[in-house]
Amino acid sequence: MAQPIRVMVANQPRLMRDLVVETLSGQPDIEIVAEIQDETSIMKAVDTFRPDFLIVTLEEPTRRPAICDIVLHRYPEMKILAVASRRSSSIFFWASFDIHGSPVEASQAGILKTLRAKGECVGGGKCA
Repeated sequence: MAQPIRVMVANQPRLMRDLVVETLSGQPDIEIVAEIQDETSIMKAVDTFRPDFLIVTLEEPTRRPAICDIVLHRYPEMKILAVASRRSSSIFFWASFDIHGSPVEASQAGILKTLRAKGECVGGGKCA
């Protein structure tokens, strides 16, 4: 059997947190690793439990919760689900990055040009 999906539920009003935990607890492939009540304890708990998913409160549907930036910067492989307790909305956040490449002239000048441009697209071809 595959490893369960490790979930930490944090920063929800108690009733919402209880509903989320009750919903997830009955799932055989999901493990609740922690429930956090205090927003100031989230990062310490994330560092300790390293969940696959963090579920947090979505205060403003148009604004990413600040904790997302902190967590995803430190743990870009983690996923965050922000759930609004007063509205029927939720948003899924994750980190990603692209790897780009560009040809560089195979010479001392080409290498120095690339280093001096701080790796920005400087090659003679199309940047991808």
